[in-house]
Amino acid sequence: MRLIAALAASAIALAAAPSLAQTGGHAHHAMKIDAKAALAAAVASPLRDKDRARDQYRRPAETLNFFKVEPTMKVGEYAPGGGWYSRLLGLYLGEHGKFVGLFFDPTSGAFNEKSQQGIRDGVAKFPGEVAGWSGLPAERFAAHSLDAVPAAEKGTFDRILIMRMMHNLTRWNIADREIKAMRDLLKPDGMIGIEQHRAKASAPYSYTDGSKGYMREADIIKFMEINGFAFVGKSEANANKKDPANHENGVWTLPPSLRGAAEADKPRLTAIGESDRMTLLFRKRP
Repeated sequence: MRLIAALAASAIALAAAPSLAQTGGHAHHAMKIDAKAALAAAVASPLRDKDRARDQYRRPAETLNFFKVEPTMKVGEYAPGGGWYSRLLGLYLGEHGKFVGLFFDPTSGAFNEKSQQGIRDGVAKFPGEVAGWSGLPAERFAAHSLDAVPAAEKGTFDRILIMRMMHNLTRWNIADREIKAMRDLLKPDGMIGIEQHRAKASAPYSYTDGSKGYMREADIIKFMEINGFAFVGKSEANANKKDPANHENGVWTLPPSLRGAAEADKPRLTAIGESDRMTLLFRKRP
């Protein structure tokens, strides 16, 4: 038995039904899974031991529960980056759902030739990386750049997650293009979950244009509504009231980066912890 299946065994109850249900790209016997218990098992997996120190700041169980991510769903993670969430999502979705890495459109104009090739390389190696992290076959995972998603994938995703990336889409001037591409991938009732460093509501545009990592909550809600989404709600799971959100060099001044921080300031910054973040959920509008 695979490790994650063993961890989640107590969370899974197979329904007595002779028919097969197509779930997340794989055929399974009709089943009912306790999503919260399965997620708790994935979060507690020893395969995440190196990532666990940041759970206190990133609140993965609370965040994914709020985003209503269930273990049988087809879920895309946009701009997977360093893999912190990818490792967890591979464990949580790999057995009964479908986990897909969604990478930048390299033709968007935001990337030079070297970066474009880096994006292509990231797509090619992503399924194997998640397989290595989760102990599950690479065939259970997939990846696409947004300029090369097969037509058959459109309208098939239950959720897409954008974790701390809206500031880059904004400062690179590709947000409209990327969000519209993701919208096409969602089912009619599909949803996008956004976690983003949160600026103060009164912060000036010069601080919230993406260059500092922080954005205003109201601006993201309005942007998503303009681009075809209804605001479902927000969670304070990733709030940090100790963060003044006014760092001269942006959010990267805080842990885990502490970029450019003087040695004398590091204890104070470490005590603040990671950034104050909004956690927002949006549903695709007809």
